[in-house]
Amino acid sequence: MDENKIYLITDQDGFSPEISRLVSMMNYVRKTTIDAVKGLTTEQLDYQHDEHSNSIGALLSHIASIEFGYQLMTFEHREPTEAEKKQWLPSYELGELGREAIKGNNLEHYIDLLVQTRLKTLDELRKRPDSWLYEETLFWGNKPANNYFKWFHVFEDELSHRGQIRWIIKRIPDKLQRTR
Repeated sequence: MDENKIYLITDQDGFSPEISRLVSMMNYVRKTTIDAVKGLTTEQLDYQHDEHSNSIGALLSHIASIEFGYQLMTFEHREPTEAEKKQWLPSYELGELGREAIKGNNLEHYIDLLVQTRLKTLDELRKRPDSWLYEETLFWGNKPANNYFKWFHVFEDELSHRGQIRWIIKRIPDKLQRTR
């Protein structure tokens, strides 16, 4: 990601023109997500506002799990294996399962998860022509959706959770406040 072009929705080296626009938007969203969590400690990443809340770490893991799921759906046209379900289900579903399983990790763990997942996405998008964006399949409630919408949804979901992350950060107790 070229930080000098972060505010430009434009051609990206190695990508077709329309996929470049999608990648431009995905890059901006990811940069702002990572900027939002810079400097957080493990304790801050694990903080839950109440017994029904997800932690920041769980939300970061969820963002990666959604991207992984859409990789399977749009690039590989398959469901996750049992091993993949075991690995990703707590992050994907969040809630009680996520609260139990996703904790004790440092920021580097979550950043690495986001980076590795995104690298695979970018590698796969480089292989596709713009026409791939318009390929349709049945989606939520058996309605037609194209790959463009599906990948828009990936970063739209990230935007939503980034808002939650910013909300949680403002409510971290003083004793856990970050020093950045």
